[in-house]
This record gives sequence, C-alpha cells and structure tokens, in this order.
Amino acid sequence: MDARTTLGQLGEDLAAQHLRSRGFSVIERNWRCPSGELDIIARRGRGFVFVEVKTRRSTRFGHPLEAITPDKALRLRTLARAWMREHDASGPIRIDAVGILIQGSAVDRLDHVEGIA
Repeated sequence: MDARTTLGQLGEDLAAQHLRSRGFSVIERNWRCPSGELDIIARRGRGFVFVEVKTRRSTRFGHPLEAITPDKALRLRTLARAWMREHDASGPIRIDAVGILIQGSAVDRLDHVEGIA
C-alpha cells in the first residue's frame, strides 16, 4: 500500500471508531459501484448515514472537509440512493462528512459534520 492509501485507511478506521462511540452501527465500508465509492455506511435508529471521510497530515491545502465540493456532495447523495436500491433498504438517509488531521501518529483534530447534502 502506498502512503496515501495507508493514511486514508487509517482515517476511515478512526472515523468508524468515532461513529461507533456516538451510537452508530457501521454496517458497511468502502462500498463500490461503477459510479464511485461510499466510505462508510452506518445506521442510527431507523435512518441510514452515508459518511465521506477525508484525512490529511496538514492544512497546507486547506482543511480536509474543504475537499468536498458541492458536486462531490451531490454525487454522494446519488451513490447513497444507489446503495439503498441495491440493498432494498428504506428509511431516511443523511450524508455526513468526517475530516481528520493527523500529526505524526496522533489525531490532531476530528470534525464530524452532519447533513452536508
């Protein structure tokens, strides 16, 4: 694995831990279809939460969540609907984002923003 892939995997692991600590059940990770990928699919109550995770080692290119453009948010909503269809699931859906800054081997900051799209 290259350094970027390793950093991304670490970020997704940390985000999944964070979600579980807040009462979410992580039901799937890294779901892929021809249109793209969803990092984390979780449930809390009867709703589904689709979580985009962005991890960086610095803010040199901005905060990690700045990488989620309006177009990306729209694509996440489209992917969430595709996941719901494929899994014959129903219920409310929400798109969240988790941005993580890692300094050395420690988490410097973890931001969870609910309902980005």
